[in-house]
Amino acid sequence: MKACAGDWVEVLSKEEILRTLDKNGRLDELPFMPQMFKYCGQRFRIYKRAYKTCDTVSGHYTGRRLQDGFHLSLRCDGQAYGGCQAGCLIFWKSAWLKPVDGPAQVQYVPKLVRSPSEETPPPLRCTESDVLGATKRQGAGGDPRYSCQATELLNYTTPLRWWDARQYVDSYRSGNSTLPEIGRGFLYLFYYYGTLAFSDRWGRPARWLYNRIQWISGGTPFPRLKGTIPVGQPTPRRDLGLRPGDLVRMKSYEEILATLDVRLSNRGLSFDAEFVPFCGKVFRVSTCVERFVDEKTGQLRRMKTPAVILEGVSCKALFSGQRMFCPRSIHLWCREIWLERASIDAYPRAPVRAGAYATADKADALMDVGEQTVETVRSTSQDEKLPVSSLKIQRATPIACDLQERTIN
Repeated sequence: MKACAGDWVEVLSKEEILRTLDKNGRLDELPFMPQMFKYCGQRFRIYKRAYKTCDTVSGHYTGRRLQDGFHLSLRCDGQAYGGCQAGCLIFWKSAWLKPVDGPAQVQYVPKLVRSPSEETPPPLRCTESDVLGATKRQGAGGDPRYSCQATELLNYTTPLRWWDARQYVDSYRSGNSTLPEIGRGFLYLFYYYGTLAFSDRWGRPARWLYNRIQWISGGTPFPRLKGTIPVGQPTPRRDLGLRPGDLVRMKSYEEILATLDVRLSNRGLSFDAEFVPFCGKVFRVSTCVERFVDEKTGQLRRMKTPAVILEGVSCKALFSGQRMFCPRSIHLWCREIWLERASIDAYPRAPVRAGAYATADKADALMDVGEQTVETVRSTSQDEKLPVSSLKIQRATPIACDLQERTIN
């Protein structure tokens, strides 16, 4: 199916999808998850073509290629996986979708009479019970080990080297990224390596110039700085008692760096460079994360220190060379100490830009929050009017792709 971002598709019927699956509920090793059945017969716009994704299983966080994949802005609800709250964007195969002209639903009237010459469809190799049964197995210790699209990612994708130019052409041709977005991504990479901005010893002038230009133009500061707390010393914690729907302001980049160790971690949760464009902006709390499935082991793990997911705050893959322009849009998890409560007056009310479309998941309503509704909340304090370069902050050790690490601390 040659469809691009923004095109309309309809999810096939349950029976049609089951005919594409093997006994384990998979097509080309990609699991069809039980919660996906509820979307059968419904129409959605394609959010992004999933021609590539990122490896969150092995720990290398490199690019992976996927054939005939799509994202529809529909996220996993975790009900079949012990109540996992990660909210991963679901992968769809083209065999489970069909192109349509628009959102209008046409009532389906089944044929009651079959012509003798009509071929009988092959018997089902997979049932809905098989799909449900494939979601978990018993581990060595008797605890359940879950199997989902995130845990099985290495089985249905292949390695993708960063220098493979076809992925960047696909990013444009699929409608995932515009030429200006791709140009800005490469400009950052060329500057990062070409000026030695990554170097602790030689990169300070380049980082100063980058921050100066970005401060004048209102852009994003250099996104790879170090935290201020030495490794081994405890990082601070603050509980705000947040609940879904609460309004919060993400603190400034400088304030957040003061809560991180030099490895950019706060109690086991890393602060990714992809966070930086969201700093200083106001969001609603979408989810308070208490449990999630560990992609590496399939175990359900519980959080000891609170973490929250904010509406519209997801990875854009803007500052990570080996997964540049990845369309997976993984939620970025926040420590509550990185946030502060905000009033309703601070919440932006600008209309959604033309061409935006509704999705079935509230958390995706502001997927492109940087382009649609959220504006920077300007502080009146003198400190926040200073460029980042004027503060004494160390730069981070070069990390080619530092997708957010999560632990149960």
